[in-house]
Amino acid sequence: MPRKILAQIGRGFAMGAADIVPGVSGGTVALLFGIYEYLIEQIRDGAAALSLLVRGRLADGWERIRSIDWVFLVALLGGIGLAVVTLVGWLRNQIETNPVMVSAVFFGLVAASARVAWGEVREKDRLRAVVLAASTVVSFFVLGLRSGPVDNPPLPVVFAAGALAICAMILPGVSGSFILLMLGLYDHVTAAVDDRNLSVIATFGVGAVVGLASFSTLLHWLLRHHRDTVLAVLVGVMAGSLRVLWPWPAGEKGIDNVALGVPVGGEVIGALIGAVVAGVIVMVVAEMSRRRALTEAGLPVDGVG
Repeated sequence: MPRKILAQIGRGFAMGAADIVPGVSGGTVALLFGIYEYLIEQIRDGAAALSLLVRGRLADGWERIRSIDWVFLVALLGGIGLAVVTLVGWLRNQIETNPVMVSAVFFGLVAASARVAWGEVREKDRLRAVVLAASTVVSFFVLGLRSGPVDNPPLPVVFAAGALAICAMILPGVSGSFILLMLGLYDHVTAAVDDRNLSVIATFGVGAVVGLASFSTLLHWLLRHHRDTVLAVLVGVMAGSLRVLWPWPAGEKGIDNVALGVPVGGEVIGALIGAVVAGVIVMVVAEMSRRRALTEAGLPVDGVG
């Protein structure tokens, strides 16, 4: 049992490390480790238990709570939390000292993740192509309406951000950090974690719990009945949101600036290399995940794309 718990903490640490990097999804890491479907099942059971308790069905709610694999969840969440606490400060420092390279790496991660997510669309018909194009254009221009990161947002905004960002955990290919980056709250939330700002952390955490409980069942239904359309929307949002990660914003440099500028001389080659390497890593991880899924399903690995 201790070895299993340690292994689960390690998986959670890998998921947490992925989730603090915009463009890398903890859900994708869960797929790679083969725990994604079981994790979703536990989340749905938790949401169902909370719903029963809220409606006053205490006996049924307690019975549902007892059915949850708490050892699995607590160890996983512990690993995620450990990764966030130990790595977020280092990442913020890199963003401040190497903004072009960090933005380029994130750009490559998101672009490759969008490519991987589009590969998951089974029916690439005209409808999905239109949905993809429309969501790309809308997200590109909507994100351009804001001037940059949101400074000192009120706690209700942080609550809403937590509710939205946590939904990314159950959608492989979209990370919670990426959602925060889109909303202009990435720096504010990571700074709160690094500075141990308990009011912001607690508000964000409560929003995450409420969001997960509220949207997990809906997202499961959407993916079950409209999977390809949902994925097409997500791919378009990711593609359009690349403007947030453009390494050379106009004016002050730094991630989260949506004002597009012109590449600067000697930085171009290094940024291109960083973006390509990051993209290759995502593609390799996705391929490993695909092969593992096929192997577990007893299907041939080669020749399936």
